Amino acid sequence: MRVGEVVLAVLATLLMVGCNAGPNYKRPVVDVPNQYRGAMAPEIGGPGANKENSIADQQWATIFQDDVLKRLVQEALANNLDLRVAAQRILEAQAQVGVIRSQQLPTVSGGGSYSAIQLPAGLNGTDSNGKPNNSFFNGGGPSASAAWNLDFWGLYRRQTEAARADMLASVWGERATRTTLIESVAEAYFRLRSLDAQLEITQNTIKAREDSLQLTKALDKGGYGSLADVRQAEELLHAAEANLPDIRRQIAIEENALSVLLGHNPGTIDRGWKIEEQPHPEDLPVGIPSAILERRPDVQQAEQKLVAANARIGVARAQYFPQISLTSLGGAASNQLNSVFTGPTSYWYAAGSVTEPIFDGGRIRSNYQLSQEQQKEVLLTYQNTILNAFKDVSNALVTYRETREHRERQADQVKSAADAVRLARLRYSGGNTGYLEVLTTDTDLYGAQLQLAQAQEQEASSLVQLYSALGGGWR
Repeated sequence: MRVGEVVLAVLATLLMVGCNAGPNYKRPVVDVPNQYRGAMAPEIGGPGANKENSIADQQWATIFQDDVLKRLVQEALANNLDLRVAAQRILEAQAQVGVIRSQQLPTVSGGGSYSAIQLPAGLNGTDSNGKPNNSFFNGGGPSASAAWNLDFWGLYRRQTEAARADMLASVWGERATRTTLIESVAEAYFRLRSLDAQLEITQNTIKAREDSLQLTKALDKGGYGSLADVRQAEELLHAAEANLPDIRRQIAIEENALSVLLGHNPGTIDRGWKIEEQPHPEDLPVGIPSAILERRPDVQQAEQKLVAANARIGVARAQYFPQISLTSLGGAASNQLNSVFTGPTSYWYAAGSVTEPIFDGGRIRSNYQLSQEQQKEVLLTYQNTILNAFKDVSNALVTYRETREHRERQADQVKSAADAVRLARLRYSGGNTGYLEVLTTDTDLYGAQLQLAQAQEQEASSLVQLYSALGGGWR
């Protein structure tokens, strides 16, 4: 075995037993509650439910049953520019991994040289046979060189580890963007359908108040009413008419916002089920709290950033140790073009070097300390992300339960208010009361109907928020 082969074998053995500087990553211990706050209500994940199941495990298409909403979500996932930017960041991170990983491997380059000169006729020389020749070949030939910085202390391996963690953070960032996009589209759609309901309520109210105004005018003309009743009826009508422009404005703004989410220029949006037709399931399994560490993409993204920060401690630590590099050069050369590839024309050169930092003004030490402090900051961010995830789920559970109860009570109020208006109008047309009672009850009914439409939108959106808080929507 030649000396070069022995050296390579020794170096390969050293690389295999070489260590990675810095700490290996271990997932931090976090304080996970036994159950979500708000999950004790019997209508949320009933007593017979599998505690490990969660609505977050379901595809979003099974959560949303409105076909138009499903199509809008699909369109947003295909065309939304924010999501496409997030996907592009993944490709950039993948390329960055390849760039950094290449430092672990040797570099090899090849080339060649050739040089010649043509002398004037009066300056003839002679060739190797003594004959006159005014063309000279000065030398040249093919050559190759190689260089390798040995990663004995794991400097480049830690850099690659950090780059891969950054890439995975980009992957989870794209999934978090996907979840947020689905949530935003659904909420915007429910707000739009709520505004549609408010527009319909207002239009129906205007029609009813126009009829009431005609009645008061007829009673006044027949001597059974008064001009004050007419003015009060006109006041009711104009109040409802004044709301129309603002509702139409809000509808246009919501359509524009939803169009941008879909990746389109502002325009009209198709409609599906009415807001009161949207499903509101009573049994919502939420699973165990520890599962949120795996389900929530923002938590996974924060953890990968922590992995990267931990690896960069190793990168900084490796700077303390000697850097070993190997270089070699070889080729063939001759001062005659026709003999470059024949005869004893080959040459080679090999060298190794070790570089050890002696004095750098504290740069390595400070950089190592900086990487440790940055890792602590990212760790705090990771822990805070988990706390916020538990908060989001608890808030969503409470919101879903309370908004449903609020919608039910609001519906009862609308029924009572509608009956009060009916009775007041009967009493007024029979001359048993003044128009003030009609005005008061009608105003109460109109306000209650608008609030019911808003409560229905809040209930529908709270289901989406719960689904998103549990980590659903990206699978």
